Amino acid sequence: MTSEKPLPFVYQFMAGAVAGVSEILVMYPLDVVKTRVQIQTGKGVGEDSYNGMVDCFRKIIRNEGFSRLYRGITAPILMEAPKRATKFAANDEWGKVYRNLFGVAKMNQSLSILTGASAGATESFVVVPFELVKIRLQDKKQAHKYNGMIDCVQKIVRQEGILTMYQGLESTMWRHILWNAGYFGCIFQVKALLPAAKDKKGQVLNDLMSGAVGGTVGTMLNTPMDVVKSRIQNSPKVPGQLPKYNWAWPALGTVFKEEGFSALYKGFLPKVLRLGPGGGILLVVFTGVMDFFRTMKGLD
Repeated sequence: MTSEKPLPFVYQFMAGAVAGVSEILVMYPLDVVKTRVQIQTGKGVGEDSYNGMVDCFRKIIRNEGFSRLYRGITAPILMEAPKRATKFAANDEWGKVYRNLFGVAKMNQSLSILTGASAGATESFVVVPFELVKIRLQDKKQAHKYNGMIDCVQKIVRQEGILTMYQGLESTMWRHILWNAGYFGCIFQVKALLPAAKDKKGQVLNDLMSGAVGGTVGTMLNTPMDVVKSRIQNSPKVPGQLPKYNWAWPALGTVFKEEGFSALYKGFLPKVLRLGPGGGILLVVFTGVMDFFRTMKGLD
């Protein structure tokens, strides 16, 4: 992510973990609202349905209490460390692989997109079980079935089979490929367009701006896949019954046919409000922690 001396994988992993946990502690309520809106079919009518982000916030707080906005956060917290660590570490490692493979000395726009997409595919294998549990706990209609994260995992495995923990892997992979390609590709391009940072404050501002732009573009690219992923993972397996939402691309077609194009962008506002600024927070914290490690090892 920087032009400074590279650090070993373990430091990239730790920096990514700190960045991920920092981002989710600040932005998690927006994720709860995003999921509630995405899994809702049709128009919001009544207290159990939502007409957009503000209505969803209002009804959750009024009917379920403010703490419900942090329902299911244990799974994402446990996920964020390996997820974000894998994202940044895989991006750096794939960058090395592709530079060697194509004989390119420095990163360029095309390689940034390719390494980001590869990092997203790698990351998806880590996050699927955590995402499944998170969505089941965030859904008001299903949350009452589970007494927390461990109970949720046990009941899913017992009632639906252990392979259900990887339900939605394909759609999750598409979601992460698209987001990471947009995120890392935009970071490279925006940084190239911004004036070179003259001091630490300038570097932080550049990281915040490029990360926010990258997060916004990534969200624009991957929201349709996020909608179908949420629905696929929120569909409990019933013996002898084919799920309505099963594979990513057919599910996109189903949502488009039944609810229209706008339904593919359900939850976009809370998602972009989280992942736009959140993308900036991720990059700033990651870069800051990596700089700390370089100072500690005398590489600055």
